Amino acid sequence: MFYAVDSEDPCGSWICKQNGSPIHPHTFSQAFERIVARSELPRIPLHGLRHTHATVGLAIGVPAKVITERLGHENVAFTLKQYAHVLPGMQAEAAKLIASAVIDQDNEEDSGST
Repeated sequence: MFYAVDSEDPCGSWICKQNGSPIHPHTFSQAFERIVARSELPRIPLHGLRHTHATVGLAIGVPAKVITERLGHENVAFTLKQYAHVLPGMQAEAAKLIASAVIDQDNEEDSGST
């Protein structure tokens, strides 16, 4: 059985055995693969979950700085370079949101001056 160590732990957030000793990454990956194989979920490598987490987070508007911190990247530029494929759709959404805000602001100013 694996246990998640609290992120407040001085050693950081990691997975360990019941006695607190660390689990070798390969052992954890094999356990994950067995669980996925028994499930009806699509097969995805364990590391793929990391990419999915970042991609979905960016796509739904989680700030890049937050994603950078969650992934442990050194800076936002590196994160954005790795996940640039998510940005085109985000650019279109950003343009719509900004246009909507500007139009709403113009409507408020017009209705307030009458």
